[in-house]
Amino acid sequence: MRVKPKFIFIVGDGMADRPVDELGGKTPLEVAVHPNMDEVASRGEVGLIKAIPEGMEPGSEVANLSIMGYDPKKYFTGRGPLEAAGQGIPLSDEDLVFRCNLITEKDGVLVDYAAGHIGSEDARILIEALNREIKDPNIKLYAGVSYRNLLILKGSKYSASVTCTPPHHAEGRRINDILVKPIDVNGVATANLLNSLILNSKKVLDQHPVNLRREGSGKANMIWPWGVGRRPKLPRFKDKWSLTAGVISAVNLIKGIAACAGMDIVNVPGATGYYDTNYQGKAMYALKYLEKHDFIYIHVEAPDEAGHAGDYEMKIRTIEHVDKKVVGCILDNVSRFEEYVIAIMADHATPVKLKIHVSDPVPFAFHYSKINVRSHRAFNEGAIGRSKHLLIDPGHLLMAYLVNRVRS
Repeated sequence: MRVKPKFIFIVGDGMADRPVDELGGKTPLEVAVHPNMDEVASRGEVGLIKAIPEGMEPGSEVANLSIMGYDPKKYFTGRGPLEAAGQGIPLSDEDLVFRCNLITEKDGVLVDYAAGHIGSEDARILIEALNREIKDPNIKLYAGVSYRNLLILKGSKYSASVTCTPPHHAEGRRINDILVKPIDVNGVATANLLNSLILNSKKVLDQHPVNLRREGSGKANMIWPWGVGRRPKLPRFKDKWSLTAGVISAVNLIKGIAACAGMDIVNVPGATGYYDTNYQGKAMYALKYLEKHDFIYIHVEAPDEAGHAGDYEMKIRTIEHVDKKVVGCILDNVSRFEEYVIAIMADHATPVKLKIHVSDPVPFAFHYSKINVRSHRAFNEGAIGRSKHLLIDPGHLLMAYLVNRVRS
């Protein structure tokens, strides 16, 4: 009986970029030293994946659904409900769920979408303070990780016919210009409610003791709901691909996709979703998980955070951490498995010049242990873009391509 190969996906969130003037017209991925990613690229196939379908917002929710083999145009219902699933919050089919950032507002302007990357405990205290002021039992905020929280409106009277501006796309803009807007008459009441919650939140938070203590690092003095949606229905990953599978991520969004797809959520101590995450711990927990299962999805948020911060030096550093502490650790230990597939990719690009996500095709590389290829290809946008490469478009076909490639 043939041994089933182990699949290891390593996703550097927002790892791809565009040329940076300060780097001589190169991208952070081209400048970073990443011999282990290059080793995977040189021993297998490389290509570009367009994980964001035309007409859809270039978010991590859409991109990671694509990479896992789910067509976002068919299955994506909104970011909020995926994050709720990641936190284990029970939802009815009628509940309307929003991702809800804690932000910094100053002089009527959104100045920081992440409120100085507030700590999770401080965020929890502020969310509890807001909940005490909300008298309607059908409206509730849920604390998450750092600035990433949730707002749930329970019941069918609330409408998803509203337009909410993602706060990471709106730094430097006036609050009054980016408040929630109804799409049609059905969304008017919900938009009015949301705007009331946003504006009233400052009255509760601005002089809260947590914020008085944090003033120098950016007050978390307002909430910002976005990413609206209702509970999705995903086919089980095991049924779709005949693989027992788990996900390693510090981000509730990615955990939520896993939960909705019936995948295991493997929690790693010290995984923060930020620059200080436990990179090597993610690799070691992945290897341990594969001793009894078939597929592990390692997601690292740090490059995306550097992209949003416009910090190309930090982005280079995070890419090098992913290479040395995640990919390197996997390569050093993966020979314990008789057959294996290692796939490395970005989910989308977060250019440091723009500080937002874009829909550009992004590089991937995969090596199958039973196919020994040798080339001089490097893992970056330029080297792969200039080579004879695969283009997986739409991106949700990547998973099928890799699985069929291995099983053929």
